Amino acid sequence: MNTNYDLLIRNGRVADGLGSPLFEADVAVRDGRIAAVGRIDGNAREVIDAAGAVVAPGFVDIHTHYDGQAMWDSRLASSSWHGVTTVVMGNCGVGFAPVREHDRERLIELMEGVEDIPGVALHEGLDWAWESFDDYLGAVERRPHDVDVCAQLPHGALRVYVMGERAARLEPATPEDVARMREIAAEAMRAGALGFSTSRSINHRTIKGDPTPSLRASEAELTGIAMGLADAGRGVLQLLSDFDTPSMEEEFAMLRRVVEKSGRPLSFTVAQKHDDPQGWRKLLKLIDEAVKDGLPIRGQVAPRPIGMLLGLQASLNPFSGSPMVREIADKPLAERVAIMRDPKFKAAVLDHLSRTTRKRLDLRLLFPFGDPPNYEPDPSTSIAAQAERSGRNPDELAYELILQDEGRAFLYTPFANYHDGNLQACREMMADPNTVIGLGDGGAHVGMISDASFPTFLMTHWSKECGRGDGFDLSWLIKRQTSDTARTVGLNDRGVIAPGMKADINIIDVDKLGLTAPRMTFDLPAGGKRLLQKADGYRATIVSGAVTYRDGEATGQLPGRLVRGPQAAVAA
Repeated sequence: MNTNYDLLIRNGRVADGLGSPLFEADVAVRDGRIAAVGRIDGNAREVIDAAGAVVAPGFVDIHTHYDGQAMWDSRLASSSWHGVTTVVMGNCGVGFAPVREHDRERLIELMEGVEDIPGVALHEGLDWAWESFDDYLGAVERRPHDVDVCAQLPHGALRVYVMGERAARLEPATPEDVARMREIAAEAMRAGALGFSTSRSINHRTIKGDPTPSLRASEAELTGIAMGLADAGRGVLQLLSDFDTPSMEEEFAMLRRVVEKSGRPLSFTVAQKHDDPQGWRKLLKLIDEAVKDGLPIRGQVAPRPIGMLLGLQASLNPFSGSPMVREIADKPLAERVAIMRDPKFKAAVLDHLSRTTRKRLDLRLLFPFGDPPNYEPDPSTSIAAQAERSGRNPDELAYELILQDEGRAFLYTPFANYHDGNLQACREMMADPNTVIGLGDGGAHVGMISDASFPTFLMTHWSKECGRGDGFDLSWLIKRQTSDTARTVGLNDRGVIAPGMKADINIIDVDKLGLTAPRMTFDLPAGGKRLLQKADGYRATIVSGAVTYRDGEATGQLPGRLVRGPQAAVAA
């Protein structure tokens, strides 16, 4: 047989993205799509020997915030270092379009406050060559990337665009406002938005402390916007809610009515809260009842704790509230470390902390992070537990730990999905048929969170093949991060290793797969800082048939493109 291919991957064990058992096969690629799977004769311009490795679809991350970074950066790290080949941005109701010139600062303040992206970097990196959402998509499209990029219409920007200052004051939308938002939503979907996102969380605030404009949007407003998606005949809904105003049941019932009327699929954040460790079960039960009634509703869940990294390089540390520490916050790291090592300075900080009445971190939930990082720490390793065993002041121990590695060390505090010292809730949430993996927040929370590494963690922590006795089959976990996520947002052309599908592929050495410790870099525009985290074990990552990374190193290829709207499967 003399068939020629662009790329031929030989001798790998294929995880097809549908959860089938791994099977040995070759994979051939032509014109950016998978041409054949099996024992393949013929030749190709490039041949990769995948012996001993797993050949899997590229990962589809449906919850990122690269809305700003995609404007100035062709490499959407850290996601692209973890086998991700498609990202969906514009989540949680924050983004940069549509926008009027006089509202640009407001949207930056909202993004900085909600997603911890330095305002100085956004000011420097955004050229604002757009007003409408279609214009924004065009700006994204002009820059090639190392992954495919999908965008959602953010409620915060939409509401401010239509209502101006009234949106920021959380005033109710008038019928005329709702009609205009519906019209713009339909236009955005037709232009190529993948969906619409909103936030109803009191924790989402601008950098000045003002609540997100969408916080108290009425059912009529949400329904009107969802009907804009229905008018366009496309688009998904994404939402974050505290589910406590007025109650979980009433909030869910309202969202259910929005889905019933619009017919558009909805996914929303589900996590285990410290103060309500069983609440997630109630939400999953409500979702299950809705799904049984034929409604397309899914819970977005995380494979590990949602937590923060604290340290002298991070946005926060355990002593950020100290006036003495705040006074030196702008000094170079080495100078701060030298000052904080002075016994008199240390004593003054600890004395002030002992006398303050401010709410403090729970040191039972504060842990040394380590390298390799530990996301399921034993309670006995907490700062409080270590201090109790040694008869020390726990604040003093935390103080000393953040000075390690010349001030580059991190402490870790999980604020969701960690209960009784384990991640059992994560396991159960992931196993639920009505959930989808999300919440990695790639591109956001750059000074305190590094969760774009979720896909690698998913495999290393939860697979039987990586030693987890109560874990899942690797092929099933790969399905959860490929075809399941892709189908949730309407990307039916990817996430599966089969003829006709888009040739987004990972070649993974499972025996070497692992996470490195996050590190702080200062490479955002205007020298802004961000946490980056790499992985070992990815022999190659391939986007549209082009190898973008080999053994974790960029090849120079930038085949990633803007994806406009849902994508249909293409037959071989």
